[in-house]
Amino acid sequence: MFRGSLPALVTPMKNSEVDFDEIQALVEWHIDQGSNGLVPVGTTGESPTLSHQEHDAVVDCVVNAAKGRIPIIAGAGSNNTAETVRLVKHAKKSGASAALVVTPYYNKPTQEGMILHFSEAEKCGLPIIIYNIPPRSVVDMSPETMGKLARLPNIVGVKDATGDVARVSLQRISCGNEFVQLSGEDASAIGFNAQGGVGCISVTGNVAPKLCAEMQNATLNGDYKKALEYQDLLMPLHKAIFTEPGVCGAKYGLSVLGKCSAEVRSPLSGLTSNTKKLIESAMSHAGL
Repeated sequence: MFRGSLPALVTPMKNSEVDFDEIQALVEWHIDQGSNGLVPVGTTGESPTLSHQEHDAVVDCVVNAAKGRIPIIAGAGSNNTAETVRLVKHAKKSGASAALVVTPYYNKPTQEGMILHFSEAEKCGLPIIIYNIPPRSVVDMSPETMGKLARLPNIVGVKDATGDVARVSLQRISCGNEFVQLSGEDASAIGFNAQGGVGCISVTGNVAPKLCAEMQNATLNGDYKKALEYQDLLMPLHKAIFTEPGVCGAKYGLSVLGKCSAEVRSPLSGLTSNTKKLIESAMSHAGL
């Protein structure tokens, strides 16, 4: 169910307010372009600067717009266990297919603390995708800890943003072959799948949904020669989008395509002219 290209959906803004009309239009575009699912209100969806009411409303909007045509994995992470449980419960009530729950950032819990945190979220009865991103959360869930959590019925997969593709094999051993492993890094997603991954929660997929979906489909069909052709088209864009914070790059790319405003909320800011040129050049290279 959770495989292929799953863009970490941006949250369009207009005069600092969430633009729900553009969210609905983006959902339709992604479905038309072949995205295999969507992940709203993650970090790329600017969840740190959305109010709880806005967060819930964006999840509701995306689920309602998708109408069951593709799976929706709702961002539901926090470094507060009680808040995480509330967000997961809302995602379930909304009709989301799963919740993406990040390892608790800043608190720096132990491995046992992470087991307690995710075990509480799991009790909500909605499939949970663990989001392991040590560069931002400053904690790293070990494959052994993940294996313990994978024994719980609703812990079904991981978004792995460690950048270490060898983790895929280690996690297959600890979690089992049915555990869904999704890359959290666009540039290394092809290598991630070669190790046994089944998809990518993608930032670049916001701007190049069709190309990202086709690359993922090629890897899942075992056609790595074709996948490398897509990789060569997309690699400059992967790099350009992350020259500054990825959500800023993704929104700028979408603004070039006329799909949404480039506006982001403070403390994020607009891109420099040099980064804009890099993104435009990379988009041209990819045929966008």
